[in-house]
Amino acid sequence: MQYNLCRKKTEYGADIMTFSKADLLAQAKTIKKTGFTLAGSRVSDLNQVFLFPGFFDVHVHFREPGFSYKETIFSGSRAAAHGGYTGVCSMPNLNPVPDSLAHLREEQDIIERDACIAVLPYASVTVGEKGQEITDVEALAPHCFAFSDDGVGIQNEATMREAMRRIRKTGKILAAHCEVNELLHGGYIHDGVYAKEHGHKGICSASEWKEIERDVALAAETGCPYHVCHVSTKESLAIIRKAKADGIAVTCETAPHYLLMDDSMLQEEGRFKMNPPIRGKEDYEALLNAVQDGTIDMIATDHAPHSAEEKSRGLEKSPFGIVGLETAFPLLYTNLVKKGVISLEKLIDLMAYAPRRRFQIPLSDGDFCVYDLSEHYEIDPADFLSQGKATPFTGWPVYGKCLLTVHDGKVVWQDPSVTLTD
Repeated sequence: MQYNLCRKKTEYGADIMTFSKADLLAQAKTIKKTGFTLAGSRVSDLNQVFLFPGFFDVHVHFREPGFSYKETIFSGSRAAAHGGYTGVCSMPNLNPVPDSLAHLREEQDIIERDACIAVLPYASVTVGEKGQEITDVEALAPHCFAFSDDGVGIQNEATMREAMRRIRKTGKILAAHCEVNELLHGGYIHDGVYAKEHGHKGICSASEWKEIERDVALAAETGCPYHVCHVSTKESLAIIRKAKADGIAVTCETAPHYLLMDDSMLQEEGRFKMNPPIRGKEDYEALLNAVQDGTIDMIATDHAPHSAEEKSRGLEKSPFGIVGLETAFPLLYTNLVKKGVISLEKLIDLMAYAPRRRFQIPLSDGDFCVYDLSEHYEIDPADFLSQGKATPFTGWPVYGKCLLTVHDGKVVWQDPSVTLTD
């Protein structure tokens, strides 16, 4: 199906793209029925403009309530739309933590008022994310996306076992940030060559994979659907791969920075600091293989904005976290698809279909985005709609510009070069 697409020169010499709303909506329905196909989604061979299902990110931090100087639901949802996302899931490390219906309602009220896309909140597993008292998961389950104590690992095995047992009965998924506190030793980047050469304290790989190993065994014991957040080590992947082969209900995500960087690429700036850290070359290669063989189920950004002042303190003293919603697709398309690592169909599955399948979120007919894959530019944080600007990818050359994002049939992002006709 061809769209009603044309380019017009304005008095300023810029191209204007005109899309027919009727054709776009018709094709969105076709995508829902048949799944993404390259031929069916092409708008123009010349312009390389494609319509994709709206992307869906199961791991973002919109910082509200409690930390709106870093990001708000208003700014975060618009940043997501700018990147082609029509749905995101907001992690619970907020103030107050959504550990009760009253606290969850505070977040939901802001979402209803300010979000331009679907923002689905997590509820915490434990009260205050302190890893001790389990929340009233039975009461929270009908009102949240899933459960997580993201930002901290649940240290006590008995607490995690009981949480899994109760969450399983609700039908929800437990998404875990896996980190053994006693193995951190004050580290803040990967315990690898860069840390040793530059005198930094390192975070060992075992701090991640040992808790995944424990949790996989608990998931097998309890039958709880279990999802591992931001996988970064080769050992973690081996555990997850075996668990899947054993029939355990385990899935995992990784983020673009783990698929595109290793610790030899670090610099002495806060924009290179995130948790888990960028790992070594062997981990990077294992992650790419795990995307190819299906061990990694989906890609999430772990979009985690901070203020410019906070991220100006260097590797040691800056807080963990970078932004990613506005750069994920162009970075992955340029560095994985165009280089033949994975197909475009595979990337769209990882970013749009797979997360919805796992968390049982239907794809609406009216949720899609339009990308010009021929557009070439460099990543510039000044272009971001997010309040956060910290990214290790500043200056990276990429292909792929989001021209239009539609959520529930309503335009939520529109590039200045695009006009829509009835």
